[in-house]
Amino acid sequence: MDFDVLIVGAGSAGLSAALTLGRCRRRVLVADGGAPRNAPSPAVHGFLSRDGVLPAKLLDLSRAQLAPYPHVEVRELKINKLRKLAHGFRAEGTTGQGHAWAGTASRVILATGVADVLPALPGFRELWGTGVLHCPYCHGYEVRDQPLAVYGRGKAAVGLALLLTNWSKDIVVVTNGPGHLTDYGRQRLRQHKIGLRQEPVKSLVGGPDGLLRCVEFEDGTYLERTALFLHAPQEQRSALAADLGAFITSKGAVWIDKNSQTSIPGLYAAGDTTPGQQQALIAAGEGNKAAICLNEALTKEQCA
Repeated sequence: MDFDVLIVGAGSAGLSAALTLGRCRRRVLVADGGAPRNAPSPAVHGFLSRDGVLPAKLLDLSRAQLAPYPHVEVRELKINKLRKLAHGFRAEGTTGQGHAWAGTASRVILATGVADVLPALPGFRELWGTGVLHCPYCHGYEVRDQPLAVYGRGKAAVGLALLLTNWSKDIVVVTNGPGHLTDYGRQRLRQHKIGLRQEPVKSLVGGPDGLLRCVEFEDGTYLERTALFLHAPQEQRSALAADLGAFITSKGAVWIDKNSQTSIPGLYAAGDTTPGQQQALIAAGEGNKAAICLNEALTKEQCA
């Protein structure tokens, strides 16, 4: 095999796995396929010792800490295909210069993450990461005590609005049409003085600073807000697991067992690719765990 481990994805999960495997003296290739999900965000929060760091800076620091480990390599490389071999995997991809690449590895860790599917309305994509936010734990403190909106419908919108009450007392749920709220859901909103606007939304209006100014409705009215939160649908950024036949959960995540291995022997996954909470610190921890489990399985095989 060309490598002991191929890590697909160079975010917190992938680089953390690479660090652990480098310390295990494994031959590791990290395929960096592009900017991470949190690239538009002004800062990474809740990451112990790095709270408030720029996403790009966090990755630069992480890559720099791989330098002392001679068997770990990070390349600008987009993996397009994985094929299961009798004792490993063959990967094919494209380098940053556009050249074809192929190589083999005994094990693979998928750390490719997910992509958020935003509403097809003006302003959502433009304000993503600054005025349109996905995680109160990541961004709630920065907009504390400000007028906030929650975009969505049904139980999910009610739950997110209630969660935000610890950061702000001025919250309005915006459903962009019928909200499909139960009587109990409406009662909960009223109980906590959370507003409700069900008019169709025309656009989000932001300022030159990238922050939200207001929600514009189709009837010409406006709702002034500092930020809007939503739980956007997600999709896997890579189809590699599905193409190999790995089990995908009903929510679209790549299933893993207690040892971070997918349903395909030798194929591991970590970070936002897998089920569970999504934060950079959690992804880093999951990358570390996947690396440990993989190394122990590989060692057991080698020492049989």
